[in-house]
Amino acid sequence: MTDNLNTVVGISEVRGTEHWTKKGDVRLFMWHKVAVAPAQVRGTILFVHGSSMASQPTFDLKVPGRDDASVMDWFAQRGFECWCVDMEGYGRSDKTRPINSDIANGADDLAAASEYILKLNGGKALLVYGISSGALRAAAFAAQHPDRVKRIALDAFVWTGEGSPTLADRKKKLPDFIAKNRRPIDRAFVQSIFERDHPGCAEEEVIEAFAQAILALDDSMPTGTYVDMCSRLPLMQPEQLTMSVMIMRGQWDGIASFDDLIEFFRRLPNPDKQFSVMPGISHASFQQKNYLLVYDLLYAYFTRADPVYLG
Repeated sequence: MTDNLNTVVGISEVRGTEHWTKKGDVRLFMWHKVAVAPAQVRGTILFVHGSSMASQPTFDLKVPGRDDASVMDWFAQRGFECWCVDMEGYGRSDKTRPINSDIANGADDLAAASEYILKLNGGKALLVYGISSGALRAAAFAAQHPDRVKRIALDAFVWTGEGSPTLADRKKKLPDFIAKNRRPIDRAFVQSIFERDHPGCAEEEVIEAFAQAILALDDSMPTGTYVDMCSRLPLMQPEQLTMSVMIMRGQWDGIASFDDLIEFFRRLPNPDKQFSVMPGISHASFQQKNYLLVYDLLYAYFTRADPVYLG
């Protein structure tokens, strides 16, 4: 099907369809992308978004002049069924309950979304990717439903928060986050995501397209994940993740220190695990200049052969 990871041979166009599921009375928006006629089906990926943007801007971004800006399209063209879901309080999902949509609530959203997906894919365990607070949501979900997750990639993950300059700065506003269920966002806020760690890691036209896509859906975001990451870490222990895990850490990312992540990685119980440093990457990996490096890394992990002997 491919002669290398970035050249697709003999594959048809990608089709996107919206789906809806429910968590109790809460309606959750889901987005599905798949090649119309894939040469082979490699698996089902569930992408999990972070604190400050809904799922489609993160994983199905359109940028003029960059045909592969959508990670969902890129993986669909290589034989994967791709799904994402807006957490409650984000994007097109319900925003009616007076809650701050914390990490635990996001894990419940993923439980509902995964139940829906598994009914459609024949019950095959999922390949899961989560970024930033989405990695925390994904990890919490995987710990609660290990039978639903084959492999999980945690990007911009944080465990204890020790040594994180981003969280240290964010804690200065913790009283405001605790006092309100939502916080306003604007174009300047989106720009700050790309300036706080190491300016220059992303192209301006990508940042602009990202901001436009985010703000088309939301002008405010829930505060729950910020409260959790600033005051309640650690939210889980590595021993709770029994499946294969990959930790992905951008060279310049300020959410978690290397020491924090290395200790988490060391304690993961499954020997089928991987720690990957992404050079030239700060935060928001798929929107960086080195985004193809991230795609290739994730592709290699999701297509890697399972071990047949563990001793």
